[in-house]
Amino acid sequence: MRVWAIVPAAGSGSRMGAAVPKQYLQLWGVPIVARTISRLALSGVVDEIIISVPPGDENAFERDIVERYSLSSLCKCTVVAGGSHRQESVRRALRAVWACTDMAEGEGGAGSRRTGGAPEGAFGLDEENRHIVLVHDGVRPLVSKAEIISVVEAAAVHGAATCAVPPKDTVKLVGDDGLVAMTPDRSRLCLVQTPQAFRLSTLKRAHECAEEEGYVGTDDCALVERLGLPVALTPGSYANIKITTTDDLALAELLLAREDSGDRSEMVVSARVGQGYDVHRLVRGRDLILGGVQVPHEKGLEGHSDADVLTHAVCDAILGAACLGDIGMHFPDTDPAYAGICSIELLQRVVAMAGRCGYRVTGVDATVITERPKISPFVPEMRRRLASAMNLRDECVNIKGKTTEGLGFTGSGEGIAALAVATLIPVPGGLSEEVVTCISEGGLDHGD
Repeated sequence: MRVWAIVPAAGSGSRMGAAVPKQYLQLWGVPIVARTISRLALSGVVDEIIISVPPGDENAFERDIVERYSLSSLCKCTVVAGGSHRQESVRRALRAVWACTDMAEGEGGAGSRRTGGAPEGAFGLDEENRHIVLVHDGVRPLVSKAEIISVVEAAAVHGAATCAVPPKDTVKLVGDDGLVAMTPDRSRLCLVQTPQAFRLSTLKRAHECAEEEGYVGTDDCALVERLGLPVALTPGSYANIKITTTDDLALAELLLAREDSGDRSEMVVSARVGQGYDVHRLVRGRDLILGGVQVPHEKGLEGHSDADVLTHAVCDAILGAACLGDIGMHFPDTDPAYAGICSIELLQRVVAMAGRCGYRVTGVDATVITERPKISPFVPEMRRRLASAMNLRDECVNIKGKTTEGLGFTGSGEGIAALAVATLIPVPGGLSEEVVTCISEGGLDHGD
């Protein structure tokens, strides 16, 4: 028996409200979808993983997810273009599964390859039912090995199976008038999760029928049920959450921390704090950029980049907490690659460096020291932009404006200074041993 895992990861993540699709958001320094793929690969029962991604993202996904996190060393990974909705993304991945069974039967070994899938149309026949296809949401990174194994075993026996848990809340049916119509017997209800597993022939037939009839379901079991075929239930877990909102992401962080250490207090004790300081001269003919925001003023800050003194201080604070040196070490003002660069981009790179070295930023407190201009009207937008660059909520970033009562270079209007303090916590299962490697290689790989 050969087991294929399909990971639909082509969604836009509109409910998350983030700048990037939710599957690419980081969970303790690693993209959610990378953690999901890793769980499947390490289960010991999956032979190949097919990931459907937003059309056009195939090459970037291979480079930034599969290769960067060494997923192909765990299991063969194939990346395909997804569709406009989940069911279409699964169907396209399913065509790729059939293409592999038809043309690459018996191939082994790890690796990664990209394919457009099999031609549109019938999948063909799989009379021996030798293949099991497991479908698992790309944003369920906390699935357990036991859940994966049990659903695969049940599918081999019954043809289709899904993980499920009993509902904790009472469920009400709502009528057309918006009022409660009835209360179902909770003992007869279950909350269905993924992974869901199927014999290849069963899932193939279910998708073909749904496509012919124009039916779109909310999960793959619904397509099988329409054929009158049985679906077995296997024990799920309340920890196997689907991350679709910011609250889900916060809960996943707590669950992963508990899973890794068993005691979150251990992580608090090992938290790191770094401080950052920067100063730039005010000159005419330059825009004044603070915290990624253009602040109206007759002068701007002089520097090799956009001279965003606030963001530079935050970068130094993060680098200090992670023991990664300072901003000048990684982004020297002698390198033309950084001429005029947006400092928010540098901050994103610094956060990625800290993540690869086993740390996640949890909060920043910064002070901008300037007599003029007054920054208070621009602070909310500065907080938003800095928080977004660090994958934080706005309330995790504090910015204060202070004067020196006319004293010194800031008081005379010669320049602006900034101070910052950043708090980092270790990523469960992080790669803190890479700190030395990051420093010896001069910091971030600029191809990222």
